[in-house]
Amino acid sequence: MIRFFEIVPGALSWGILAALLFLSWKTPLFVSIFIVLFDLYWFLKTLYLFFHLRFSFSKMKENMRIDWLMKLKGEHLAWERIHHFVVLPMYKEPYSVVRDTLQKLSEINYPTDKLFVLLATEAAGGEDAAEVARKIKEEFAHAFKGFLITTHAVNPVNEIPGKGSNEAYAVKTAMREMIEPSGIPIDDILVSVFDVDTHAGKEYFGVLTHSFLTTPNPHRASYQPIPVFTKNIYEVPIFVRLISFSSTFWQLMQSARPEQLVSFSSHSVPLKELKEIGYWRTTIVSEDSQIFYQFFNHFNGDWRVVPLFYPAYMDAVEGATTWEAMKNLYKQQRRWAWGIENFIYTMSFFVKNKAISIRKKAYWTFKLIDGFTSWATSSFIIFFFGVMPNIIGGAEFHSSVTSYNLPKITGIIVRLSTFGIITSSFLSIMLLPPHPETGKLKWYHIFYYLLQWILIPITFIFFSAIPALDAQTRMLLSGKFRLGFWVTPKGVKKK
Repeated sequence: MIRFFEIVPGALSWGILAALLFLSWKTPLFVSIFIVLFDLYWFLKTLYLFFHLRFSFSKMKENMRIDWLMKLKGEHLAWERIHHFVVLPMYKEPYSVVRDTLQKLSEINYPTDKLFVLLATEAAGGEDAAEVARKIKEEFAHAFKGFLITTHAVNPVNEIPGKGSNEAYAVKTAMREMIEPSGIPIDDILVSVFDVDTHAGKEYFGVLTHSFLTTPNPHRASYQPIPVFTKNIYEVPIFVRLISFSSTFWQLMQSARPEQLVSFSSHSVPLKELKEIGYWRTTIVSEDSQIFYQFFNHFNGDWRVVPLFYPAYMDAVEGATTWEAMKNLYKQQRRWAWGIENFIYTMSFFVKNKAISIRKKAYWTFKLIDGFTSWATSSFIIFFFGVMPNIIGGAEFHSSVTSYNLPKITGIIVRLSTFGIITSSFLSIMLLPPHPETGKLKWYHIFYYLLQWILIPITFIFFSAIPALDAQTRMLLSGKFRLGFWVTPKGVKKK
């Protein structure tokens, strides 16, 4: 059964592309009609998503202007009982990266005596990583209620190297050594997991606490900030910037549709429920999103993700050279696309768990299949197959009115769809931090960062669709082709 589910996504994606290629040759008229309808669908979807993007962007900006600690005090919520457990998985990141994160964490607008910090290192990081952790603890331990370093060594019997196994080990250790001795009720502790380069905004823990205290049934929810990949945005190549902004915008759009939202990268969960499900699974790559499905299974479909509409600032992927950065971008996108393992995991417990409603099973099955196949095929259909009937459709089709009008019609629809790209380009300017050289953006900076969006078709094909198809193909073939966890380079020195 598991093997069947591993085959399905890749088979569907390759089947769609192969069918369109074959039908462009045999029945070009049918494919032409399909392409026009598909382009029209994406144009309408672009408009639909635009309103969600605008809503989330405005909501995020509004939340960034609020003093959330003052709001908590003013609304007389029982916020002082809530404590936060911050997990920072670490591998071989340099001291400067880790220190910068802890410095920002110590400067938040929230009482740091309500924060436990867990620096979760890997034994494979070696003595250099251990020394970085020791220096960080010596410098920052006093700033928080508790500070603990754990060192995880991979157990080859039931673990793979990666964040999931490290986080599970670290939190189990911290429960014994830090949380339980504190005497704080486990119901009153929220766990926030951040990459070690992530800077939670100054109001993050105020927003999180307020959301937890005002959300109905708060112990049946994960809490999701907006990952904003702009910390090093001026140092990375153009394709990395475009993917970084696109990833941020996608999370903004999903936040406006919480019924579809799944935890991603940085997120927060109640510690009691995290312990109840047995923490993160130790044999998977996509622990950040799969934890949502673990909760969903354990609580029989009674789990959701609550959007915080507040940023968590992260680095875009980088490399010592432009070429290396682009290779790393491809690997990162392929690793994200390896989230296809969530489909296999979810389908396996859907078969077994009779307590989850048929409606919820059908909804999430469709969302997973649609999401992953669209990721791997949509860019090809929009930017590639629109011309395919005219290339291989034969002489009879070439002489038809449809052949003459097809590129004109699809061209008009695609140009109309650039409305979304234009909107995104202007929003990206609003997300940019102060320029490191001039302090603020000059007109020529703005012009350049707007102009870069004309490369979005190439970006989506080579750094989104192809990595997704790569990941699904590897899952389809399985065995030695399966992906392990790939650590995104942090603090890379440029050559």
